[in-house]
Amino acid sequence: MEAGRERHDDVEHGSLVTPSAEFPPLSPPERVALGRIGERWRAPRDGDLPADPTLVRSDRRPVPTRFGRLAPFEMFTVEKPDELVATERANLPGSRLGRASTRLRRALFGPPLSSAAVLYERMRKVIALPVLSSDLLSSVAYGPEAMLTVLVLAGTGALGVSLPLAAVLVVLMVAVGASYRQTIQAYPHGAGSYVVAGDNLGSLAGLAAAAGLMVDYVLTVSVSVAAGVNAVTSALPGFAAATVPLGVLVIAVLLAANLRGVRTAGNIFVLPTYAFVVAVLALLVVGYARAAGRGFAPVPPPELPAAEGLGLLLVLRAFSSGAVSMTGIEAVSNAVPAFRPPEWRNARATLGWMVFLLVLLFAGLTGLIRLEGLAPVPGETMLSQLGRVTFPTGPWYPLLQVATTLILLLAANTAFNGFPRLLFFMARAGHAPRRFLHMGDRLAFSNGMAALAVGAGVVFVAFGGHTQSLIPLYAVGVFLAFTLSQAGMVVHWRRHRGRGWRRRLAVNAVGATLSGLVLLTAAVSKFTEGAWVVVVAVPLLVLLFLRIHRHYATLNRALALHPPATAPPGPAGSAEGEELPQEVRHLVVVPVARLNRASLRALAYAASLGQPTLAVHIAPEESEADRFREQWRAWGDHLRLETIVSPYRAVIGPLAHYLEALHTTRPELTLTVIVPEVVLRRRWHRPLHSRTEQRLRAALRALPGVVVTSVPVHPAE
Repeated sequence: MEAGRERHDDVEHGSLVTPSAEFPPLSPPERVALGRIGERWRAPRDGDLPADPTLVRSDRRPVPTRFGRLAPFEMFTVEKPDELVATERANLPGSRLGRASTRLRRALFGPPLSSAAVLYERMRKVIALPVLSSDLLSSVAYGPEAMLTVLVLAGTGALGVSLPLAAVLVVLMVAVGASYRQTIQAYPHGAGSYVVAGDNLGSLAGLAAAAGLMVDYVLTVSVSVAAGVNAVTSALPGFAAATVPLGVLVIAVLLAANLRGVRTAGNIFVLPTYAFVVAVLALLVVGYARAAGRGFAPVPPPELPAAEGLGLLLVLRAFSSGAVSMTGIEAVSNAVPAFRPPEWRNARATLGWMVFLLVLLFAGLTGLIRLEGLAPVPGETMLSQLGRVTFPTGPWYPLLQVATTLILLLAANTAFNGFPRLLFFMARAGHAPRRFLHMGDRLAFSNGMAALAVGAGVVFVAFGGHTQSLIPLYAVGVFLAFTLSQAGMVVHWRRHRGRGWRRRLAVNAVGATLSGLVLLTAAVSKFTEGAWVVVVAVPLLVLLFLRIHRHYATLNRALALHPPATAPPGPAGSAEGEELPQEVRHLVVVPVARLNRASLRALAYAASLGQPTLAVHIAPEESEADRFREQWRAWGDHLRLETIVSPYRAVIGPLAHYLEALHTTRPELTLTVIVPEVVLRRRWHRPLHSRTEQRLRAALRALPGVVVTSVPVHPAE
């Protein structure tokens, strides 16, 4: 619960979605400890450095470097004393291959954006509506069909149950939409189910909501792309054999588009979403006008045999299948910081329009399908059937299919907005890898987007791109998040008791109750159809999040600056003994395989530090050890040499164990291992060398009390 309150406090004090989120400030106790360490710091500070750190004064003319014609001085500007600002040119890699890949990346995704541009990478309502509602609105293309596909198992007569089921689903949509409008008002700086549930119900509830949402976002991409490809193959059956490659290609294109940044991606997705809304509204207007011409008399549906009886379980399965039309309704509450100011007001208005359009389209399509007497058939979607009946001639049916295909393919964009932001919140709390805090070149959470694309691609390929195979997995995760979020809001209103809190509590309580009923229905009725995968995956994900948090908590305790009252004892009676220069005792160790330019440079560097220095040579046999000692004496025997004979010809293991033994005998010593390293300029030369230096550094890096550094030598080639 306390961890949840801390997250809420972070949210309340400002928007979290900034590049600085990777570098959290010190806590007040840590600042006290930092000052305590500084008071004991005993190290001379030279007034003049041998080089000007501001790069202003130089007695050398700028000359071309490995970056091409750019001189290194051109890559920084001086903004204020003791502060340089790296220009865009400073991001260029030094190698030709690196510069070529950078140019290709910028051609695909655009030039990098400055951190200050995050204030302008926000969405207006007219842009936010299509960006965040594409998943929600596109689900009406397959939500009614998913419901009817279950009902038709009981024969033609069961199709009449679709209208009362649709009415109940409309009530659920309105209740959940109203609940999330209140969530946006209570958490004006952005909070999805993870933050709300964790803040009010405890850490485990928040993690369960996050796990459900992560599964939902991955399935959103898979189902949306599968439905979009299915729309293509309905109109063009010849492409049915290429379903999987087409879906994977679409996921890759969506990833590339979203990596271009929020504002650019929003401009891409505006037209398809609005085109779909206009196309479906036109379909409804024409369709109901045709029905009015015959007195709204329903067309008899085709006679279909019953595969099973119309029982409660079948009705519940149909209800939970139709509820997938609500996926994506939470996206706005997660993305409040992406709106232009005033963020929460714009977010609430956008969510209101989303729910209104959802109810209008879902109810209108369900009713029109019933009036036209349509039933699910293999090989063609119900929206396609309805389009053929409503627009038998003219270009309107192809336009409807194109708009439907585009929005279904682009509906995954909602997940590309929500999934990375969810990982961002989780990473801030230590429940996800911290790499998900990082913003890419275009101020987008590129790591989270890439993780989503990979996960969705794997699921899409595993299920062969079949929409109906993925639908049973869909409702459990999202309604788990809905239920926990709304239950958390009930606790929130009871705790804060502001003006009108009883009314708001009642709204969230209704939303929590209805969402919980759908959750139980979907989990039980579709367990054997594939929902068991989500039921098993959510606890496993929660366990993974807890293990990640435990790792970061252990690391933070080890690296934190302890206040005086809680500091554990350390060298010289101080918890920060190793952070004080006067408390550090050195022994410099230089592994030497042979006396050449690389090893002599490493020895010279070690001796220049003015610390006790030891050279170590690993010999495969006694005769080679004698030969090396003779060469050492010929060099002048300037440093102490210790020779280790390794009769089994291993180098890394004996050296690592020797250094560990040295540290065990004198644990107060800091062993600084200086490794000579030959830097190869061409990648194809690397297989020609054993690369012992890299293996040695990797082995020594794990030893406590050992500092590993290298002295590179760049041979002329």
